[in-house]
Amino acid sequence: MRTVITGRAGSAPAGILGTGSYLPEREVGNDDVGRPAGVDHEWILGRTGIRTRRWAAPTEATSDLAATAGSRALEQAGLTAADIDLIVVATSTPDHPQPPTATLVQAKLGATGATAFDLNAVCSGFVFALGTAERFLAGREGSRALVIGADVYSRILNPADRRTTILFGDGAGAVVAGAVPHGSGVLAHRLISNGDHADLIGVPGGGSRAPLTVDAITAGDQYFTMKGRAVRDYVATHVPGLVRQFLADSGVDPAQVRHVVPHQANGRMLDDLAADLGLPQAIVHRTVDRFGNTGAASVPITLDAAVRAGQIERGELVLLVAFGGGMAVGMSLVRW
Repeated sequence: MRTVITGRAGSAPAGILGTGSYLPEREVGNDDVGRPAGVDHEWILGRTGIRTRRWAAPTEATSDLAATAGSRALEQAGLTAADIDLIVVATSTPDHPQPPTATLVQAKLGATGATAFDLNAVCSGFVFALGTAERFLAGREGSRALVIGADVYSRILNPADRRTTILFGDGAGAVVAGAVPHGSGVLAHRLISNGDHADLIGVPGGGSRAPLTVDAITAGDQYFTMKGRAVRDYVATHVPGLVRQFLADSGVDPAQVRHVVPHQANGRMLDDLAADLGLPQAIVHRTVDRFGNTGAASVPITLDAAVRAGQIERGELVLLVAFGGGMAVGMSLVRW
């Protein structure tokens, strides 16, 4: 639970050189997901703040979404795949159990010189991946990393489970990380895991503990499950205090934080979180109403939307905060 203050003496800090995202074309409304679950548009909107979400086409997998988002981030950074030394794909919905989805992204982009691997911290995955990439880049002058969060949750949802099927969408977001001038970039990060609460979010079947069988599939063990009330209580109890401690450990006055890019779990949860964080000058960025909860992709998708809308200016302080299965909480502080 230690806060990592980034950078090494004499080396340039790592920062974000470009952002990108991809949302599938298919738009899925509340009535579409609500009908099988026995609820309607108004019921979903009132409890989640979500109006619509995107679902991947039958021909699209996580690596396809991730590669497109990565390509757009490279384009914004003015770089090519040949300039990338590391690819980290944060996902809990990989194309296959193996090989790593990141290697498929590497091949799609033509980033033949890059080390590539996956990271699974569920909805916190992108922030965990960014912290991992920052450590990789430290002391490696001229190196660059492509960090991607991508998920296709529509493939693992039980259409009849109103606790989950109404919340999730598909998408991918990416950043290119590399050297930036001193005083900017990733200033600190903190990555927290609490396995005592690992039972709150998960997919019961399909791993070495419970391989998928005909009986397991009949029982629905292939579907994503979540104890929604317990997750909301966990976030309300832990996350605001963790953010305050993280900022204190980083030597940052909460009033200095200009932007918060949180995991887009649920619009009503974001309302509560924004009120409890105690960041009086911060804009809390949202995309949940348009795209739903896109898992590990939600933070980078929302960051890319803010960047491309010109809402984040050079020198401003940006807090990335995510929470998800494990339970996991990730925080990164970035000087833009």
